[in-house]
Amino acid sequence: MRENGKGPTPPLRVGLVQFKPRKADVAGNLDQVRDRWLRDAEGTDILVFPEAALTGYFLEGGVADAALPVDEVAEGLGRPGNQAPDVVLGFYEKWRRGIYNSVAYFEPWEDGYRPIHVHRKMFLPTYGVFEEARFADPGRELAAFNSRFGRMGLLVCEEMWHSLPPTILALDGAELILVVSASPARDFPEGLGRSENLARWDALAQGSAREHGVFLAVCQLVGSEGGKVFLGGSVVVGPDGSILARGPLMEEGVVTVALGGKSIDRARFDAPLLADLQQMLPHLQRSLDRAGTRNVSQEEGELPGSDAEEKGETSRASLGGSGPVRPTAGSPRPGDPLPIMDMELVHKILVEFIREEVVRKRGFEGVVLGVSGGVDSAVALFLAVEALGPEMVTGFRLPYATSSPESLEHGALVLSATGARTQTIDITPAVDAYIQEVDPELSDLRRGNLAARVRGVTLFDQSAKLGRLPLGTGNKSERLLGYFTWHADDSPPINPIGDLFKTQLWELARHLGVPKEIVEKPASADLIRGIHDEDELGVSYREADPILHWLLSGYRPEELIALEFKREAVEAVWGRFNGTHWKRELPTVAVLSGTAIGEFFLRPVDY
Repeated sequence: MRENGKGPTPPLRVGLVQFKPRKADVAGNLDQVRDRWLRDAEGTDILVFPEAALTGYFLEGGVADAALPVDEVAEGLGRPGNQAPDVVLGFYEKWRRGIYNSVAYFEPWEDGYRPIHVHRKMFLPTYGVFEEARFADPGRELAAFNSRFGRMGLLVCEEMWHSLPPTILALDGAELILVVSASPARDFPEGLGRSENLARWDALAQGSAREHGVFLAVCQLVGSEGGKVFLGGSVVVGPDGSILARGPLMEEGVVTVALGGKSIDRARFDAPLLADLQQMLPHLQRSLDRAGTRNVSQEEGELPGSDAEEKGETSRASLGGSGPVRPTAGSPRPGDPLPIMDMELVHKILVEFIREEVVRKRGFEGVVLGVSGGVDSAVALFLAVEALGPEMVTGFRLPYATSSPESLEHGALVLSATGARTQTIDITPAVDAYIQEVDPELSDLRRGNLAARVRGVTLFDQSAKLGRLPLGTGNKSERLLGYFTWHADDSPPINPIGDLFKTQLWELARHLGVPKEIVEKPASADLIRGIHDEDELGVSYREADPILHWLLSGYRPEELIALEFKREAVEAVWGRFNGTHWKRELPTVAVLSGTAIGEFFLRPVDY
């Protein structure tokens, strides 16, 4: 890498740009790349932008609108200056009548940039939040290439999570592997200082760089897309596995590092693993060819061509068998709380989420929310005020005749503590007018749901009056248990706390400094006087949350019962969880065409 054999050469200067693209705004994002980042790139040899930098990552069906040929990207980079860097850029590409998630390497050339290598993503994730294979075509080729700075390799996101792609590039002579990524954050255990997926990225980059004796750089997207948060945290790793540079979390900016090619020589002398692999590659190739076409009925360890295989007598037993459920290392245990979260990091992410989704994505300056006097709305209020400022947040107290006086007092307490604007609207006349006119024998359940929906209607009307966005205040436990009023509590278009279990929300409330009177009181929807959540659910949140967590992690109810969780609690949680999926989805529409909204016609909420 940048070695000419004629004496010392300067180190290679690489900059990783943590970039927040505007969703689907290809022209605007190209302008940002050209007029902001390239203009200030003096002293950098290679400037790297993340995956999908020209559009944002989650485009769904919008990829067809936003994809463009690589030559148009090169043209959009403009005329390079005298000391212009090479550019590595992730984008959705139109190529040979297909659409690809691609990364291209551009060199300055005469009056413009020219692409010298395009890599099209081969592994398209389609699980969890990802549906990439539905909207993009997979690439079919992987190769290193020569640049003016040495031999390089390019990868896109998930390709780095498989061991073969970086190995192939290293075998093909790449000494610097540049990975562009848009990896949404998930799981924030205490002590890491970052999300679990970023910690996994560090381990992958360090392991691959050290194994192959190469430099490896991962450039990450930042920002929020429809609730999926990209943290940044880009990283550069040396050929000895050491981390040379790391980007900040949740911030745009450039991570710069100087790379010296002699480091590769030292690392490969210390651990000649790549040379060992090259020596054994012909032998491994035969095994790889066989493994790639292996009959799934062939048992592990069975000799190819053995009598047992020829007679079809091989076993297909799986590791661990299928006997009774017994505790193992890592099994759920009754009484264990949920994994402890890094609340400082969660706090920062949720504040940034509100700023991104309210102001940057939707163009509002402020929010409105209902303030019930409970912990959920208190946490949402604290976060909103920190994100937008107290003058941009209006908290509404919306009491009904059966509301507890304590709820009004606690609502006033948190509104005063945050300095948010406040208004109280008594919904009793509106609710009672309906009851008196339509159904004086209305049950308590229907009365409570009616009051919740009138609160929702009031909140949306006030949001229209003030020109502010309604903010949701429902937690994950309530949502999974179906313990909310449909098209009332769940209606606001953004919700900062909807992926936090109730027990996690209590911890966040303590971290934020929510008054203890609110955090420690029994949870209640405050729709029927004297009735608390536990009375209606039949189980406490401290029992329900771990059960929900393990159900979401793939455990079956009977497995949890076998692991000594209380049968009554598991059955109560499972019954509510499994019987209320319809409440967590948009209304079901009869599909009559190939353009049905939300089925065939798909665009993300922030498109």
